[in-house]
Amino acid sequence: MSKLGTESPIYYVGLGYASFLLNKLPESEKFFKEALKIYPEMTLVHLGLAQVYQKTGRDDLNFVQLREVLKREPDNPWAEQTYETLKNRKTKEALNSAKAYLAHKDTEKSKEAFLIALYYSPQSTEAHLALADIYRKENNIKSALIHLKAANSNEPKNKNILIIYGETLFESEEYPRSLEIYEKLLDFEPENKKIKSRIETLKNRLGIFELPSQYNAILTSEVISKEEIAAILAVKFTDFLELPSAQPPIIIDIGTSWALKYILKTASLGILDVYSNHTFQPKKIVTRAEMAGILLRLIDCLKRKGSKFIRQLPLDKIQISDVSPQNYYYQPIIQIVSYDIMTLSSDRVFNPDLPLSGQESIRLLDIILTLIK
Repeated sequence: MSKLGTESPIYYVGLGYASFLLNKLPESEKFFKEALKIYPEMTLVHLGLAQVYQKTGRDDLNFVQLREVLKREPDNPWAEQTYETLKNRKTKEALNSAKAYLAHKDTEKSKEAFLIALYYSPQSTEAHLALADIYRKENNIKSALIHLKAANSNEPKNKNILIIYGETLFESEEYPRSLEIYEKLLDFEPENKKIKSRIETLKNRLGIFELPSQYNAILTSEVISKEEIAAILAVKFTDFLELPSAQPPIIIDIGTSWALKYILKTASLGILDVYSNHTFQPKKIVTRAEMAGILLRLIDCLKRKGSKFIRQLPLDKIQISDVSPQNYYYQPIIQIVSYDIMTLSSDRVFNPDLPLSGQESIRLLDIILTLIK
């Protein structure tokens, strides 16, 4: 092997295996690492290092190299068997340690051990559920949901997981996802009164207890109307908007609109316009300029409730090529652009008269929702 010289692609690999056979393990590791620098994709190098680490009892390093081998050769019989054996042993050891720590009320070390178990077995439902339980008790709902989502992905038809997942989502006020989980639970137990009650509560929170198919169709609409905007606003911001303090305005053309109650709420708050002739024009298509005005009035409402919005761009630095300062919507547009909620094209064009799609409208409202959360 030495006579091959460094020009040969198997020079360091060959010396690594020769040293391994001679039980010169430090020397073998050194040669394999040299080979790795030159040929990081060569399976033989990773196999050699795996065998060195196995023989020297360095399980973590062995695991990494076995995983690299299986990336390149998923059916390699030695690597596959060795990997599974090591994975199962290390997972079991970590789970046992975690449970022991938990029994002694050492939560931090228990979490560390459960995370080690997940390092070896990311699909371990037991580890995910245990961590979710710990995080829930610590009121760290966000972390609990990460592990509950993983556990649910592993076992999507496990009723017990669905119950915990649905309730945790409810506690974190992620009502749409919680509703989805509880509706799955109802498929398992169609007559369960508790599940039905929770679904009813969620629908009331979301404002969709009478929500017709028109609402679900908004996402795929090529253009969006005023009544659709009213519905999205009322549903998405139901927990953030103040209650109207005044009587609803007189509106004469919404009696047959499916979004009547949403129109009344958003119009009462001054987010959506009612015209001087008492019409709302629910079917009117909303343009980008009009949306800027709606978003600005929404922000004003949210500010009154304590939400804070920080400008990302100075107003005097914003230049718009297709909207003049005399335009009725000029101020709302530059305000919304300054918050970086709506943006200009590279040539400073806003396209004020362009209609908005349902998907784009939802995206803009979700930006504001993210900012206040």
